[in-house]
Amino acid sequence: MKILHVIPSVASVRGGPSQAILQTVKALRSLGVDAEIITTNDNGDDVLDVPLSKLVEYKQVPIQFFPRFSPKINSIREFAFSSQLTAWLWQNAHRYDLLHVHAIFSYASTAAMAIARLHNIPYIVRPLGQLCEWSLQQSARKKQIYLNLIERANLNHSRVLHLTSRQEQQEVSRLGLRVPSFVLPHGLSIPPIIPDARYRLRQQLKVPPDEPVILFLSRLHPKKGLEYLIPALGKLKHHRFTFVLAGNGSPEYTNELQSLVASIGICDRTHFAGFVEGESKNLLMQGSDLFALTSHSENFGLAVLEALAAGLPVIITPGVALASVVEQHKLGYVIPQNISAIANALDDCLNSPQLTKQMGDRARQIIHDKYTWNHIASNLIEIYTAIIEKKNLPHLD
Repeated sequence: MKILHVIPSVASVRGGPSQAILQTVKALRSLGVDAEIITTNDNGDDVLDVPLSKLVEYKQVPIQFFPRFSPKINSIREFAFSSQLTAWLWQNAHRYDLLHVHAIFSYASTAAMAIARLHNIPYIVRPLGQLCEWSLQQSARKKQIYLNLIERANLNHSRVLHLTSRQEQQEVSRLGLRVPSFVLPHGLSIPPIIPDARYRLRQQLKVPPDEPVILFLSRLHPKKGLEYLIPALGKLKHHRFTFVLAGNGSPEYTNELQSLVASIGICDRTHFAGFVEGESKNLLMQGSDLFALTSHSENFGLAVLEALAAGLPVIITPGVALASVVEQHKLGYVIPQNISAIANALDDCLNSPQLTKQMGDRARQIIHDKYTWNHIASNLIEIYTAIIEKKNLPHLD
């Protein structure tokens, strides 16, 4: 079985979905699937320093990078146009049994779907939440034109849509697409335990050893609902806490957040940690007391899954697709996206550290049991096999 994954970017700055594809392909290969990735050298405002137009090993995964067209106009740069990627796909896509396309409304993905259609190569699409209501409302006119003129036909000719939550599946069903879908979440690589994480994190933050630490770790973007979370924290000045904002975003939006923190009066309690990965990220996850993500919309919420796996209870909003899992297993709070409700949930957590710890212990056990990458990859192999052999899609456990 030879599978080609296509995605506009695998750069860390592009967040969870771009990192998930690396783990997916690694797990597929460990189970005997000949899986590769093609992508561009996109790295946000920059480009990755990687060899181009040849297969290389990148983070233990075989990938071919192609140069992204990088003009100064941000919207064009974000589209990730690459003529070399197009030419390579046109000449080589037929060598694969199936294409797994990740993302829509981006050149690499659109080109891959169009070429697969023309060559009659089966493909499936993981839209990364871009067909969810909130996402479609952003630059709505452009997306509606793009969807109706180009992407709807590409989606309808795919064999199946790969969605990562029931919530995403429900939202996509309202679009009237003529294509089936299956739900398969992201998996998780469980990092090694840092025995003294709490102590080390508080030393790093220069706060007392018993200081409660509340963590936000995600891209800094208006989608993430920080305009609710930060004012909610401002209502808790009677509590001791340190708030860590980990993630990067545009300089303009980061400046807005810094101004908001100042106006709310919690500058002395807030640390802007910037983008973190590796041990720094693991230390934050394992050393904090509570994770908060009050997003408008998340088709999955990989950072939430990582927090739960680290034993952190979470405060999230209904727009985060993992909300049903959190509610079902009592792994934290799912609260309306308003300042008072968020403040009340935070207050409950800070007032009840023992209950909070019980939630975290339960979260760690459940996530470790159900969300390993090998489990996810095994399910994907069943899907691939059914499509290639033209059989009915299996029921996934």
